[in-house]
Amino acid sequence: MTIPHNPMNVAQPRRFKFIGCEILYREACRLAALSPHRVDVEFLLKGLHDLPRQEMQAKLQSMVDAVDPGLGYEAILLGYARCNDGLAGLKARTIPLVIPRAHDCITLFFGSRAAYKEYFDRHPGTYFATTGWLERNKFGEKGYSRPAYGMQGVMDKLGLAEPYDVMVTKYGRENADFIVESMGGWLKHYSRSLYLEMGVCDEAPFIASARELAQERGWEFELRKGGWNLLEKLFDGRWDEEFVIVPPGGTLVARNDERVLDAEEG
Repeated sequence: MTIPHNPMNVAQPRRFKFIGCEILYREACRLAALSPHRVDVEFLLKGLHDLPRQEMQAKLQSMVDAVDPGLGYEAILLGYARCNDGLAGLKARTIPLVIPRAHDCITLFFGSRAAYKEYFDRHPGTYFATTGWLERNKFGEKGYSRPAYGMQGVMDKLGLAEPYDVMVTKYGRENADFIVESMGGWLKHYSRSLYLEMGVCDEAPFIASARELAQERGWEFELRKGGWNLLEKLFDGRWDEEFVIVPPGGTLVARNDERVLDAEEG
């Protein structure tokens, strides 16, 4: 005798919407596939963080507002961190927002703020890399001219994202050389490179590229296993004190203390 299927005996999975930066593409897709819940994923270009804070926040707000409340999402999971305050002021409409308490996305690859802080305190001049940082933005790419949804980035608005020959014509060779040197000056702050291996694919080519670039720049290179704990908890709905839950009508705000991010009710 065939026993008829009774859907009432089957635990109904929770339903989440994930909106995140494309550097998390491989990790987020893996977690969505393995999650016991239904997680619909959507990604924004990495270049979003090059925009002025208000413009980054407006783009994210438009993505949040576009999520259809009629689809039954329990929460919108944000694959971001504080990110230069580009998420400060983000509002939850009818669906709660959930985001890790973190200053930047590297925390998500370490698995916790504590692990990231411990490493950063010991190695402050470190340039971090993962699969997403390499394939979503050419590793070692010079300049800041990559467009973000057709909008001008910060360097663009300062007139510093133009080709060298254009800057020579506009400002003269001496000034153009000074601008290029100033733009590249950020490299002087680094002395080592750390590749965080997440195990989402064959990462040998990515590791080789990161190692090669470190050698070119005279940096010490280190390979380390990344941590999944924070991202797994985000996708599994295990939101503890490491996360901020912004209720409907609330606003995500930045805090200059150990909370990093917080929620204010509307």
